[in-house]
Amino acid sequence: MMASHSDTLVVFFGATAGANGGKLGSDERELILLVWQIVDLHENKVGKLQRTLVQPDSADLSEQCKEETGLTAEELCKAEPLESVLQQFHQSVSAELKSLGRSSYTLCVDGPLLIRQVLHPEASKKNLVLPECFYTFVDLKKEFHKCCPNAGPVKDLTLTSMLDCILLMLLVLLYHKFSTFETVNYKFESGACSKTEAVDIETVIRARGLPWQSSDQDIARFFKGLNIAKGGVALCLNAQGRRNGEALVRFINSEHRDMALDRHKHHMGNRYIEVYKATGEEFLKIAGGTSNEVAQFLSKENQVIIRMRGLPFTATPQDVLGFLGPDSPVTDGTEGLLFVKYPDGRPTGDAFVLFACEEYAQNALKKHKQILGKRYIELFRSTAAEVQQVLNRYMSTPLISTLPPPPPPPMVSVPVLATPPFITTGSMRDCIRLRGLPYTAAIEDILEFMGEHTIDIKPHGVHMVLNQQGRPSGDAFIQMKSADHAFMVAQKCHKKMMKDRYVEVFQCSTEEMSFVLMGGTLNRSGLSPPPCKLPCLSPPTYAAFPATPAMLPTEAALYQPPLLATPRTPQAPAHNPAPALAYYSPQLYMNMNMSYTTYYPSPPVSPSAMSYFPAPAILPPQPGALVRMQGLPYNAGVKDILSFFQGYQDYSSLLGVSDQGRSLIQPKEWLCL
Repeated sequence: MMASHSDTLVVFFGATAGANGGKLGSDERELILLVWQIVDLHENKVGKLQRTLVQPDSADLSEQCKEETGLTAEELCKAEPLESVLQQFHQSVSAELKSLGRSSYTLCVDGPLLIRQVLHPEASKKNLVLPECFYTFVDLKKEFHKCCPNAGPVKDLTLTSMLDCILLMLLVLLYHKFSTFETVNYKFESGACSKTEAVDIETVIRARGLPWQSSDQDIARFFKGLNIAKGGVALCLNAQGRRNGEALVRFINSEHRDMALDRHKHHMGNRYIEVYKATGEEFLKIAGGTSNEVAQFLSKENQVIIRMRGLPFTATPQDVLGFLGPDSPVTDGTEGLLFVKYPDGRPTGDAFVLFACEEYAQNALKKHKQILGKRYIELFRSTAAEVQQVLNRYMSTPLISTLPPPPPPPMVSVPVLATPPFITTGSMRDCIRLRGLPYTAAIEDILEFMGEHTIDIKPHGVHMVLNQQGRPSGDAFIQMKSADHAFMVAQKCHKKMMKDRYVEVFQCSTEEMSFVLMGGTLNRSGLSPPPCKLPCLSPPTYAAFPATPAMLPTEAALYQPPLLATPRTPQAPAHNPAPALAYYSPQLYMNMNMSYTTYYPSPPVSPSAMSYFPAPAILPPQPGALVRMQGLPYNAGVKDILSFFQGYQDYSSLLGVSDQGRSLIQPKEWLCL
């Protein structure tokens, strides 16, 4: 029992099996010793000093611990576990208070670390319920600093330095009215965050290495003892809208943020979590929102949020309520549902649902992968920040118009390159391979990593390799302007740090790069070429469209789809000099069924100097007809389009994407089915 101006203090002290003092709790070691003593300010008396050992799960003591406490592993093996010691503490204090005729007391500690960094985290891991007294306490260092501000910063104060002012110390204990009580939040409160909200740059951290199924409550539990701001947990999503194992966490002040940084590489289950500094801008980018609909949806407090994924596009609110059933009622019925839509109103198949309590949410999660209509539905725990993040992502998706603007243009816009961005094979070692990139690394990170050597990269020369699931593989290839430049980069950048990882840099040839990008392997045994399973689908000769120099764009032309085979140089007529041509390699079609590795489109050397998508050039009119394909699936590739036209292969090899994202094929004659 606590009181705001109690005249009875319980002075509380503890030690762990590892570091103590200013580093108490930073090494995740367990409590081994608790000491407390009652101070009666009314009668100016002190009670008996109580000292109790605590049995840890591991009795491995650090040298500092042995020196400061004088304890041995044999003594600790005979001690009681933490749960029993806490009960003993509560009974002892209650009995002594009763003998004094008191009913309340103030818990007083020498700094917050014992309560916030040791006791609460350890109790949380062991699923122990702490007595209420450990949620409110007085920090003796802060109270002393108020009385003696010239004694130095609060974090540098020690009992020895405070005892140097022994008279003032006694005055603090006997006559000072404690005005500032430290509190520990009982639970994390979810809530919405606006992009216009001011966030202190010194209050945000980034947690990395989280289990993908962890929720905001799990993260709050990891930081138990520290006070997280309302709605201050933002789980980060990858490009596919799935959690990437990172989260941004916002604390109530910089003191709590600094204590959170001391939990770097502490464990959540069997995984260690990395903790780094972050900025308020990063937090708002993930958690902030501007939608009134989302703000209204999240305005209901103390709700459990569940995300539904894979809903049929025709699903109605009544269908969702029927799917969840009566054992998991949604808060306020249809008002507790939020369907995620594209800017034009089309459904995405995602929805968020509010439940009033944990029991209802658990009942809903039991329906994970059950069928609604003809589709199975995935259900996950979610957060307010994830709602904002998903809505922001879909609402920022550019619209693709379904009809061309009137009047119809006389020419069709397609991408044409003066210098085709094909990877021509060769033995010259003018490329470098980056291995061990952070999975979150973007092209901008690579350019920053290259530093002064960025100017030596060929246009369209950065190729980030994805694995077969479409995720970054940690590899990238870069085409340099010469073999000397590639050698220089490999020498200067090898094992240089990018974020928190060192990156290996090797010099290689274009041929080796092409083999790897097409699904082959490059290791100490040499090159292993990718398999080739599909026969040639294209005729032996290929047409290419000439383009006049006036129509050709600059080197910063629109990025083409990744073409990884060697292009066949077209033969120019003898009476006419070879024109600049734009074409796709016929050899690409021979490799459509192979299990190859795709890569990101490469930017120009300086992404800040020019647009990633400059205006495409205009294709001159050609003999034959132009087929325009609309409504392609977003994941459709060249292979899918060729399979669609199987049996009608009398078309040239020009295949592209219009400025509105649609595929264009130039056939030799119009095909009527």
